[in-house]
Amino acid sequence: MEPIDGISTASAGVGPLPAQAPGAGSVTSAATARAYAESVARAQWGAGRGVREEDVVDLLLVVSELVTNAIRHGEGLAGFEARPTGEGLWIAVHDNSAVVPPAVRAFPTAHLGSGYGWPLVARLARDVVVDLRPEGGKTISALVPLRDAGAR
Repeated sequence: MEPIDGISTASAGVGPLPAQAPGAGSVTSAATARAYAESVARAQWGAGRGVREEDVVDLLLVVSELVTNAIRHGEGLAGFEARPTGEGLWIAVHDNSAVVPPAVRAFPTAHLGSGYGWPLVARLARDVVVDLRPEGGKTISALVPLRDAGAR
C-alpha cells in the first residue's frame, strides 16, 4: 500500500494493538472512538505518571473530526485503531470511500461555512497520512502527541 504524497507512518513507532482493543465493528461512532482512544492513552500513561489533560483534549478533537468525517463524507466508518507509541497515540480511521479530501493536497485558505476539521487535525496531529486500501476505501492515520502530566 503506497501512501499518498509519499508520507509514511513507519517513523511513528507504531506498536501492536493493546490487549483491550475492541473487536471489529465495536467502534461505531465518534463517541465510542473517543472513549476507546482516551482509555488507551490513559492506560499507556497510567501507573502514577498521567497524561496532560490538554493533550487528551487534543486527542479527542482529532478522533472526533476524523471519525465524523468518515461517517459523513467517507461512506461510513469501516474501522478504528488506536495504538500507543513513545510519542503519543497513533490513530487510524478507515472508511469506505476512495475519495481523498481536497485539503490533503492544499491547506484550505478560505472558509466557506464548514471545513474546520481538517485544519484542526493538521494543527493538533503529526504524520497525517491518507492511504487507499486495496479492498476499497481509505485510511486516514495520524499521530497525536501526548506528554506526561509532570513534563514541562
